[in-house]
Amino acid sequence: MTGSAPGNRTSAPPIDAYTSVPRPSSVMVWTPAHTRLFLEEAQRHRLFALYRLIALRGLRRGEACGLRWKEVDLDSHTLTVNWQLVQLAWQVHEGTPKTDASVRTIALDTDTAQVLRAHRQQQLQERLAMGEAWTDSGFVFTQPDGSRLHPQHVSDQFLWLAYLAGLPPIRLHDLRHGAASLMLAAGVEMKVVQETLGHTSSAFTADTYTSVYPQVATAAAEKTAALLFGKEDQAEPGKLISIRG
Repeated sequence: MTGSAPGNRTSAPPIDAYTSVPRPSSVMVWTPAHTRLFLEEAQRHRLFALYRLIALRGLRRGEACGLRWKEVDLDSHTLTVNWQLVQLAWQVHEGTPKTDASVRTIALDTDTAQVLRAHRQQQLQERLAMGEAWTDSGFVFTQPDGSRLHPQHVSDQFLWLAYLAGLPPIRLHDLRHGAASLMLAAGVEMKVVQETLGHTSSAFTADTYTSVYPQVATAAAEKTAALLFGKEDQAEPGKLISIRG
């Protein structure tokens, strides 16, 4: 595979052609198989834990970038969203979450908590390597020198990882939509999905995912039958799922 990663402008990156692929709808999400492939690719990236949080727990980009260690409790497997980093033009500003409902405590599964523990150890190693040049920002996800992330950098890296994984192009924000689809497919109640995503009402959540719910409901039915009859999930990645349009 040829080309260069984001930030290296010595040659024209193939990512340009990748991101120009026409989209059937304004909001598209990957299937669970797609998401698995992405996370397998992202596992080698230093921001793997950030992408896993968005993919499984539905954090907004700014919420993930603005998360601080003091808001993470790995013993109780929870994190609290209190702040976000907002990009205005190219400038980055710290502010409160989008709505009052966006201020929330999110439960973490055991594996994600373990990924965050590993990320913390990686950050400590980076801190030792940087010495006095380290910036003690307190953020969970930082640049290698400890300074805060630029949200656009997170989006650029996401697209590059998706390209490397050979996946259909979607936006980073669509990974958050995919998290909702995964929760619905797993049989999570709409109210819980609403609170996890930080929506103002479950009606909004239901309206947003009306088009995808029949598909994930069918998947849930198949999984129920598989549990009873011992069938294994060997589904291929399949096509993108349209949320709207």
